[in-house]
Amino acid sequence: MANDKARQLKSPGMTVRGGAFVLRGRDARRLDWRDPYHFALAMSWPRFVLLLLSVDLSLNFIFALLYMAQPGAIANAHPGSLSDAFFFSLETLATVGYGVMAPATLYGHIVASVEIFAGMTFMAIMTGLVFVRFSRPRARVIYAENAVIGHFNGTRTLMVRIGNGRSHAMAETKAQLSALINEWTSEGQFFRRIYDLPLARAHIPIFGLTWTLMHTIDEESPLFRFDRESFPKMVTRLFLSIESRDPSLSATVYDSKDYDPSEILFGYRYADAVAIDAEGRTIADLSRVGWTEPEHPDEPSAD
Repeated sequence: MANDKARQLKSPGMTVRGGAFVLRGRDARRLDWRDPYHFALAMSWPRFVLLLLSVDLSLNFIFALLYMAQPGAIANAHPGSLSDAFFFSLETLATVGYGVMAPATLYGHIVASVEIFAGMTFMAIMTGLVFVRFSRPRARVIYAENAVIGHFNGTRTLMVRIGNGRSHAMAETKAQLSALINEWTSEGQFFRRIYDLPLARAHIPIFGLTWTLMHTIDEESPLFRFDRESFPKMVTRLFLSIESRDPSLSATVYDSKDYDPSEILFGYRYADAVAIDAEGRTIADLSRVGWTEPEHPDEPSAD
């Protein structure tokens, strides 16, 4: 029944991946010229630098063509030389002005004036964007590659382990875990609902090394009716959000992580990642945050 309804729900705006639905918004755009600020801040650093260089070179090339539109507009430039016009444009846009080449006609002065204004505007915008990108507080949270469902104190429990990637402890750390679950109404209509998964402890005053988030799968849990076979068919995704206070920045930082059903291991637990050294100090090996081991020794390990 579920598969039949899933086939009926397929549309150009929806794909099925691994038995789970993945939405693709028809009107959602990665590049929206109506919101260039968000676009510039959301892209990765390599793409941002590439965009900056592309815009800068494009502006210089356009103004170089404008200078070449009137022969003699640039003094001491070789006639018809695109390279001379380009480098003069580069010097003008950057407000350097070495003095070797200069506007020689009224047309050249007008184009140079427009370019100086464009250059100042471009540098101001880029400086602001670079500053914002550098100044944004970021959380350094290390997530386990897999969530696990095993037993804790005899009760089936969903667990996700995270580690603090900072060299100092974080303060007032809060976590929220939720699940996107496929459901059908009594009329046969398919829909998805996000359920909060209450954690045994959703807040800690000090986040020093590692923290294992635990959701008890009891009769009140939205996951109680799912077993190893039905879980990947009905649970589309797990979402984890972290909020913490970074004392060194005096700012609140946020981070999030989602898990596909294929990234959730049944019958496993996390291997120890924290140890006590010879001097009695607590040491965490953050490379082991995602290490898992089977609850029963006769089961193969996931590592």
